[in-house]
Amino acid sequence: MARAESILARDIHQAVREVCLWLPEAEEFLSHGSPNFRVRGGKTFATYAVNHHGDGRVALWLNVMPGAQEHYVDAQPRHFFVPPYVGPRGWLGVRLDQGIAWKQVAQQVREAYEKVAPAALRSRIGNTPRLKAPDKILSASEIDPMQSPRALALLEPFRKICLALPEAHETSQFGHPVWQAGKKTFALARHDGKRLTLNFWVGVDKQGLLTMDARYTVPPYMGHNGWISLDVSAGCDWAEVQALTLQSYRHFALQRMLLLLPRPLPAPRRP
Repeated sequence: MARAESILARDIHQAVREVCLWLPEAEEFLSHGSPNFRVRGGKTFATYAVNHHGDGRVALWLNVMPGAQEHYVDAQPRHFFVPPYVGPRGWLGVRLDQGIAWKQVAQQVREAYEKVAPAALRSRIGNTPRLKAPDKILSASEIDPMQSPRALALLEPFRKICLALPEAHETSQFGHPVWQAGKKTFALARHDGKRLTLNFWVGVDKQGLLTMDARYTVPPYMGHNGWISLDVSAGCDWAEVQALTLQSYRHFALQRMLLLLPRPLPAPRRP
């Protein structure tokens, strides 16, 4: 993006790209589902994270100079925090949804860029652009898609199916609601920004058959252990979901839990 003295931010996503990509030879790439920004040579200076692992934040993680993290977090805890993973290396988390001035955001992004950029590129930076605050803020469902009306309407009956099983309880892992039998997860709900899915263990041998149906995919990270992902964005067959839930529960539950299973299980109620 060419250097500019004044840039109008349309929304917070566009504002983040503008505040990062005006810098010489800066580029955007996707890593673990989050936009990252790097300079020539592949050195990353910023990561844009929305609701990372369910933390509810809209934030930039910046590769700042030594000592800056402690200074800002202590002085302005409303706006700054220690981000996960990269925080121990001195990176600074900057909250973009708590009224911070975008002039300050632009300056801190510049400083993060200057830390990793070659001298030849630093000499080309010029004046820091003046940014207005984004015109639109993210809604609760944009920050956390599990708060969308569709997700909330689906979670209620799914929760009842899961919690009707002996010693089942609900918790959260990496920002996703999960249901466990004892300490073993047997079901979870996810939203990747495009698809709302329910996830179950079915065994590696059944994955190939199920994925002949376009609603099913093998999920990342846990798919190799026999898990399947069912897309329920457009609709849900609750009898099918109940059968998948019970199969997964039986795989993980202890024998004493299985002996307590009602026969037959109550039919799921439609939302």
